[in-house]
Formats: sequence, structure tokens, C-alpha cells
Amino acid sequence: MYTSFTAIRQTDFKRIIAYTSVAHMNLVMVGLFSFNVIGLEGAILQSLSHGFVASALFLIIGIVYERHHTRMVKYYGGLAHTMPIYTFIFLFFTMSNIGLPGTGSFVGEFLILAGSFQTNTSATFISATGMIIGGCYSL
Repeated sequence: MYTSFTAIRQTDFKRIIAYTSVAHMNLVMVGLFSFNVIGLEGAILQSLSHGFVASALFLIIGIVYERHHTRMVKYYGGLAHTMPIYTFIFLFFTMSNIGLPGTGSFVGEFLILAGSFQTNTSATFISATGMIIGGCYSL
């Protein structure tokens, strides 16, 4: 939850994605330490999905950085008017980062929570709270 709260305070796109990566790896660790098949499968799937999504988000931010030479969030208002297809792709990967149903991240997060719920409900509650906060900083 700490990394999720820290990501909310960031104004640099790359730092937001970096803290997102730490938060997702914390979730993967919860799945690994659930010590059951469901949690382990969720951790593997979440790791693979996170690798694709985080790489895509870093690439997308790099493209805009090359055009505008800044990564500050406040300078990108109105980006949908100048780059509509780019904005759609960025939104897709952001929603996948949140764990929107229909994406690999959702399946991984769901399996991790289902596996950890079998062993420790309080850790599952804290992890789910961190995921909800993740929706806040992604949006």
C-alpha cells in the first residue's frame, strides 16, 4: 500500500510507472507466499502480464518524451486532440495495468487474491486495498 500511496504523489510519468511496478511485484510476492497452486499460477501470470504492460507503458511515455522533452503529467492535458490513436493505446495499457476484466493482469490478480484468501485473509484484504489504490493513481 505504501508504494501505491507514493505513486499517487508523483508528477513524473516514469516514476508513476516505476512505483506501479513495485506495487505489482508486491502483489506477486503475496501470490508466491500463499504456497498454493492458485496463488503461484496467479503470480506467474501476473509477472508475465506486468512485463508486457510495463514495457509498453515505458515505451509510450518515451515516445511522448521525445516530442515534448518533459515527463511531467501536467503538461499533457489535451493530448487526445493531437494524438487520438496514441491516447487509445495508452488508455488500453493503463486499463490493463489497473487489472480491467478481460486483460491478463485481471486474471493474474484474481488468481493471486483467490490463492492468498485460502491461506491468509488479512493479507488478501491489504493486497486488495493496494489494488484499489492502484486504480486511483492509474486514472
